[in-house]
Amino acid sequence: MAHGIAVTDEDPRQRAPLTTPDQDFRSLTETVSSATELPRTPLAWYVAFAVSVALSGMLFALVGYLIVTGVGVWGNNMPVAWGFPIVNFVFWIGIGHAGTLISAILFLFRQKWRTSINRFAEAMTIFAVACAGIFPAIHIGRIWFVYWLAPYPNQMAIWPNFRSPLLWDVVAVSTYGLTSALFWYLGMIPDLATLRDRATGVIRRLAYGTFALGWRGSGRQWLVYERAYLLLAALATPLVLSVHSVVSFDFAVAQLPGWHTTIFPPYFVAGAIFSGFAMVVTLMVPARAYFGLKDFVTIRHLDNMNKIILATSWMVAYAYSIEWFIAWYGGNPYEQFAFINRALGPYAWAYWVMVGCNVIAPQAFWFRWVRTTPWAMWIIAVLVNVGMWFERFVIIVISLTRDFLPSSWGGFMPTEVDLLMLLGSFGMFFMLFLLFCRWLPMVAMAEVKAVMPQSHE
Repeated sequence: MAHGIAVTDEDPRQRAPLTTPDQDFRSLTETVSSATELPRTPLAWYVAFAVSVALSGMLFALVGYLIVTGVGVWGNNMPVAWGFPIVNFVFWIGIGHAGTLISAILFLFRQKWRTSINRFAEAMTIFAVACAGIFPAIHIGRIWFVYWLAPYPNQMAIWPNFRSPLLWDVVAVSTYGLTSALFWYLGMIPDLATLRDRATGVIRRLAYGTFALGWRGSGRQWLVYERAYLLLAALATPLVLSVHSVVSFDFAVAQLPGWHTTIFPPYFVAGAIFSGFAMVVTLMVPARAYFGLKDFVTIRHLDNMNKIILATSWMVAYAYSIEWFIAWYGGNPYEQFAFINRALGPYAWAYWVMVGCNVIAPQAFWFRWVRTTPWAMWIIAVLVNVGMWFERFVIIVISLTRDFLPSSWGGFMPTEVDLLMLLGSFGMFFMLFLLFCRWLPMVAMAEVKAVMPQSHE
């Protein structure tokens, strides 16, 4: 209480600024645009891009090898019919959740701190969904018959099973990817017009001008833009909850011990937000340092994201504990064995890596020093991404290795193709992200200007 006025956490006097005080509209435009206007691309970017292109090329070469040879090149077997491909699919879909959450939900709640990081997160969403979409398509085996999944009239009278969550996945993920791409592109239109007006070469001016759609910044254009942006945000918000809930139905509708549980939809959504924010921190910490964005992507932005990671870590930890409680309270011996097998069985190392990375490591964010020290938060964010990949491995692979009958138990060992395709998916993701950093505005200039002090004078 100061002079009769209650000072709350929302009081601006108690909060770090969204941008450093010495920055203005001009410096923001110069800083963000300079990354796309470099006369010569830095050597470090070329090295990173070459590595990423090589890895993504390896991925597509292995996809071709898989189509020609067959899915036997994977470690999938009976009973582990779902292996690395579905693990990778669920992992990448989860990574894409933070983008829409930061952009749409925080926009609807008028959280101003989202403005400097939403462009990163939106781009990450598009690239993660692109990586995720590869694995279900090649997991069907005979990929040349993938069009059978589409509900089109045909002489064979074959229709997809609309009661199957696998088909719901196709609809949910494609809708999510399309809406996220539109949301990302719509938000970039004013910034693309800025790059068009600053362009010195004919090709750059033509390219940015084409995608700017004739933007001139008139009052009517801003009115239409803000309405369209609000409508897309409202459309994208339920998709955050629906997409990973539908992915969880792939497992929850099965009778397999460890899968058949009603906690999966909220559990998967919390885990997706958890891993998505961790990937945003993983990408943003080096990018803000390398491209000189520290004045606009401040410690306050990173601190807020780390708090969300800490909160969702507790949600994930609660889900882990409630799974054990349900198995005990339900009295089902198969369920009880499934969780004991996870913790003490032949793949116990994967389970404890998951727990260590997802539950124990994020507790360091209780300390403000960790939440505000870039190298420390980056290490924890990487550990969270590792842990979330192992979470999907534990749910899918370990549950399948030992089900009801000991006579049908088996094991799983990934092949070189499995491991290299996982590595190649990261190469594709970073290749797309590096292209984004080099040729498109990494920070939403128009939105950041709207929350800077100069816009309220």
